[in-house]
Amino acid sequence: MKINSLGLPIKETGELVNELNALLSNFQTYYQNLRGLHWNIRGKRFFDLHIKFEELYNDSQLKIDLIAERILTIGGTPLHTFSDYIENSTLKVGKNISKDTEAVQLVSDSLVELLKIERNILEKSGHINDEGTNSMMSDFIVEQEKTIWMLRAWMEDEI
Repeated sequence: MKINSLGLPIKETGELVNELNALLSNFQTYYQNLRGLHWNIRGKRFFDLHIKFEELYNDSQLKIDLIAERILTIGGTPLHTFSDYIENSTLKVGKNISKDTEAVQLVSDSLVELLKIERNILEKSGHINDEGTNSMMSDFIVEQEKTIWMLRAWMEDEI
């Protein structure tokens, strides 16, 4: 088995790069959705949600950079065009959403989908002892699980 300069198997690391690029693409969609929600939210909960969506898109922007840098660290090239993101993203695109419950539901659903991708990456990176990717995915998962819980708690009085 051939290994790279980090001691990771080259073939499996290449596969992991593809998975991380899919995550990067989905995070770009998530980020853009959050920007749109931040701009377009209306109603009595405007002030709270406007601030929350800004907090979430700032956080996702940091995660996007971490994912791209991880791809580079393990020897890959991060996707960086909108056409690549569109082609490789599976998240629902939220267009012209201004209602609070619809907006929060989109964010929650998106995070659930991101968790699935991250858990898949965590499993694959675990098989090749890629602790850097493992650590990043674990951190993302813990934080996003808590955010999903909070979003769902917010929606309880609406359901």
